[in-house]
Amino acid sequence: MAGNTFGKIFKLTTFGESHGPAIGGIIDGCPAGLQLDLEAIQTELNRRKPGQSAIVTQRKEPDAVQFYSGIFEGETTGTPIGFVIHNSNQKSKDYSHIKDTFRPSHADFTYTEKYGVRDYRGGGRSSARETASRVVAGAIAKQLLKDIEVIAYVNSVGKIGLNKTYQEVDFSEIEKNPVRCPDAAKAQEMEAYIKQIRSEGDTVGGTVCGVIRNVPVGLGEPVFDKLHAELGKAMLSINAVKGFEYGSGFSGTVLKGSEHNDLFNEDGSTQTNLSGGIQGGISNGMDIYFTVAFKPVATIMQNQETINSKGEKVAMQGKGRHDPCVVPRAVPIVEAMAALTITDFMLQNTASKL
Repeated sequence: MAGNTFGKIFKLTTFGESHGPAIGGIIDGCPAGLQLDLEAIQTELNRRKPGQSAIVTQRKEPDAVQFYSGIFEGETTGTPIGFVIHNSNQKSKDYSHIKDTFRPSHADFTYTEKYGVRDYRGGGRSSARETASRVVAGAIAKQLLKDIEVIAYVNSVGKIGLNKTYQEVDFSEIEKNPVRCPDAAKAQEMEAYIKQIRSEGDTVGGTVCGVIRNVPVGLGEPVFDKLHAELGKAMLSINAVKGFEYGSGFSGTVLKGSEHNDLFNEDGSTQTNLSGGIQGGISNGMDIYFTVAFKPVATIMQNQETINSKGEKVAMQGKGRHDPCVVPRAVPIVEAMAALTITDFMLQNTASKL
């Protein structure tokens, strides 16, 4: 299976399935001499792991990362960093009823048609459990970035929106509630709604906002490897993502050029930032901000009509442990993919000029 590696210099290759013995990854291209904070890496994993609150899947996984190479006495050696996260709480029998059935809006049908074989246990390789490996690599990337801040938060759940710009948000509030919405009142409203949706056997989507601050000028490559194009690829590779916009995004389409242009200050900064910190595919030193749209989880605890491997129409209902809304656990994943993208461009930039 191709398509399991992300990045050009700082590369992450992931492996493993949802109900296999383990998932993991290999990070290649990490410079030697980085003193790693291993506790910080585990903290990032803990933000993503299942079972952390009443509004996420109750699969109980410790998600403890074990490093096997590329680190000596807590410092990177410049060789490939290999790591594993063991699966310890699989309940594969929860999926025996769909062995020959294609779940609506899942990867079951497309994987079977493409490969002729299918791991039906929790979705196999297509499961969002794979994203834990991304979080490990993203946590290391964050430590390479040092002064560059990568922050994400839940901006909406269903029709309940924060209605604030990222400049109006207090980032210190993000981790104070299980929704990871930096507004206590809205977070309570979102949490109650997610619980209601779960009680109905249904699911709901939402959006996550990302902000990257203190980015140097000059990250991004012409013509096809523009910074925003790679950020979009990174975000759209996350399970359940249906959309990505940065800067003014779609709202900029209703403005005139005279309203949308970011006029310069004498120091090269701009008076406004509708460009979202990227111009010509290259960072301009302003904050990079973007929004990622997540669909409702496809597994619902309601009867649905679908087809089986013989093409026959059958009825099915979801079983097992699933998120009623993915966005609270998606926050560290969005941060990880943003950090991987920026780190890769930082390393590429060392060869951009003498």
